[in-house]
Amino acid sequence: MSAVFLGVRHHSPSCARLVERTIEELRPAQVLIEGPAEMNGRLDELLLGHELPVAVFSHYRDGQRSATSWAPLCDYSPEWVALRAGRAAGAEVRFIDLPAWHPAFAERTNRYADAEVRYAEATQRLCRHFAVDSSDALWDRLFEVEPDDGLAERLDAYFALVRGDAEADACDRARETYMATWVRAAVAKAGDRPVLVVTGGFHQPALRALTGSGGQSAAGGDGWERGADGWPKVPAPPDGAMAGSFLVPYSFRQLDAFAGYQSGMPSPGYYQQVWEAGPEAAADGLLRVVVERLRARGFPVSTADLIAARSLAQGLTALRGHPRPARIDVLDGLAGALITDDLNRPLPWTSRGTLTPGAHPAVVEMVAACSGERTGQLHPRTPTPPLVHDVAAQLAALALDGGPEASYRLDLTDATDLERSRVLHRLRVLRIPGHGRTAGPEHGIDPVFTERWEAQSFSGREAALVEAGAYGATLSEAAAATLTERTQDAAAGADGLARALFDAVLCGMDGCSEQLLGELAAGVGELKDAGSLGDILSTALGLWRHDRVFGVAHGPLLAAVIDGATGRLLWLLEGARGASGVDFPRLRAVVAVRDALLHAPELLSVPRETAAAIAWRISGDPETPIDLRGAAFGLHRNLTQAPDTSGDPAEAVRTVVTAGTDALGDWLAGLFALAREEVTGAVRNKGGNERGGGAESLIDVLDSLVCALPDNEFLSGLPALRQAFAFFPPRERDRIAGRLLERRGVRGSSRSLLRTTEDPLLIARARSLEESVSRLLARYELGATL
Repeated sequence: MSAVFLGVRHHSPSCARLVERTIEELRPAQVLIEGPAEMNGRLDELLLGHELPVAVFSHYRDGQRSATSWAPLCDYSPEWVALRAGRAAGAEVRFIDLPAWHPAFAERTNRYADAEVRYAEATQRLCRHFAVDSSDALWDRLFEVEPDDGLAERLDAYFALVRGDAEADACDRARETYMATWVRAAVAKAGDRPVLVVTGGFHQPALRALTGSGGQSAAGGDGWERGADGWPKVPAPPDGAMAGSFLVPYSFRQLDAFAGYQSGMPSPGYYQQVWEAGPEAAADGLLRVVVERLRARGFPVSTADLIAARSLAQGLTALRGHPRPARIDVLDGLAGALITDDLNRPLPWTSRGTLTPGAHPAVVEMVAACSGERTGQLHPRTPTPPLVHDVAAQLAALALDGGPEASYRLDLTDATDLERSRVLHRLRVLRIPGHGRTAGPEHGIDPVFTERWEAQSFSGREAALVEAGAYGATLSEAAAATLTERTQDAAAGADGLARALFDAVLCGMDGCSEQLLGELAAGVGELKDAGSLGDILSTALGLWRHDRVFGVAHGPLLAAVIDGATGRLLWLLEGARGASGVDFPRLRAVVAVRDALLHAPELLSVPRETAAAIAWRISGDPETPIDLRGAAFGLHRNLTQAPDTSGDPAEAVRTVVTAGTDALGDWLAGLFALAREEVTGAVRNKGGNERGGGAESLIDVLDSLVCALPDNEFLSGLPALRQAFAFFPPRERDRIAGRLLERRGVRGSSRSLLRTTEDPLLIARARSLEESVSRLLARYELGATL
């Protein structure tokens, strides 16, 4: 006997009925189905008695690639009907497609995404011929509302046409040669009994050709290895890779093309009714549900509107030549009767794609009614990955299994509450529904020591836990793998890396994942913005030095980040170029480098002497922004405390002032951001008495330079000078004011110089104006008349 090929559209009620009838009439020895071959030893799991829809979730992870994919099944999926009816008919049932971890699926998240875009040209011609708007309307016109007589022949002609206009890529060719190997093996084993092959229609013409005339071609020669039983072997994941497949609950919302599903039929709730009761009952049910939903949301729908919608739907069905109402007939009838406003966009069922924001409320409810609310449920005996059991055990041990109504207030200084916090954060980074944090520390040095977690929707929790099992067998391992993946995302940038770092701290990841440590260090080594990288370094260093809450002080997680960030920042700073002005984030980055060199030198690959030499080069580079030159001068001073002339800030100021008062202010801003006490504080001699050394002389030199400035230059440079001295806290400003009074031999309170009734800049400008007026009056000898 030969193989019988049924090309189907995934999740099509008419195709599902055809599969069921064919199995009943043919009574095949073998039923081969497009599906993950690695599940062949576990088909009994699929038939435990789940409430559909469910999906086979597959995952793969190695050092270079990670992938996840789903093979969803609902009551009217032809693959599900083939599995169920084939078993009932006594046939041997097998999935024959490559496992999801095979490279052929590297670019797919949905096994059944046969993607009509591959044969769009053919369907567009057919749409024009049959005067329909979309491929979904075309499918309904040709297959869902027509009588079942001749359905197989129409499907063969349709798929031969669309495949003839489309070219399979290398991935599809690999899948098809593998499936053809299974077909040949089944034919050889079936003897004189038939073999039924149920695959997506796109693959059907190729499988017929690959298996020869009538499906009987010589075995072998296809490159796929066979086992001792004659069946093709299932390709195994590479050594060291982690891969597996599990059943997960699925929902109609996930199946719906309006929510972004890539293949199959849109409006799964509607087609569930078509499968169960037929097109006429589905049309009546949709009219009723839409009206009920609209009325529940306060949308005025009268009985007359319902009658009008029904009449319009019946009229469109007849006008379009449909023997039974199609989905678009009902939807267009509802739209015509219920929407009286002008629409600024086409109705969504005239094309494929997601429902766009701003859609008319009635349209939104129509789409929701077609989608349906059903969510699948797995049988209690369904095997689950180890992570599910680990999470359940941890939640029970820490009294976090209070259910959807529970909320938690945690004291992070308490060891038990800290562990509870870590478990909840690990679930959060894995995106497991259940609880959300509403209060708590926002960054590594935020002085907040309590957290509040409130109950949120638990919808989808079971599926999310199973899918998270792709990241590891335990909650800690899975969270670490998720955070590692986030650090590998180059598009996340500095903000994403900073969040990943803090999430690692919150999850208690210190020292538990060498790969996470390596990726964090590598991530900071690739950032290009000095300011953002400086924030990361500052936070990491603060936690490494002072943390007493999260338990990461002096731990390897932060050490790797501190070392990588410091080396990267020194490289970025030496190559910095730019316009004038003060870049405060960059100055904070230099401060962070200084603090790392002074307080954590044992962590760093860059010796202190090397960093000092880099700072000195930056400070003398005329191409470097002037504020960064001042900061580098201060950094060099921090690291060397050099008393020689080359490190004398007073001499440096005399050089910088030749570039203008604005440049002087910007240079001082950089200097004061790094070194205030070092360059303005009193210097003591060996006897402990203060002396006016190089550090003290900086104030004297600045005072002399500023007093000698012409009024216009002083006023021009005053904003930059004020900005520079804003780095000093009040006590240090008071000390500087006292030094200025002392230089002038004036007795009095230095604090009076720091208190003004108006903006000092305004006062300086007013004084300059008064002096100009006085000079002008004196020139014309008008002063005595006033």
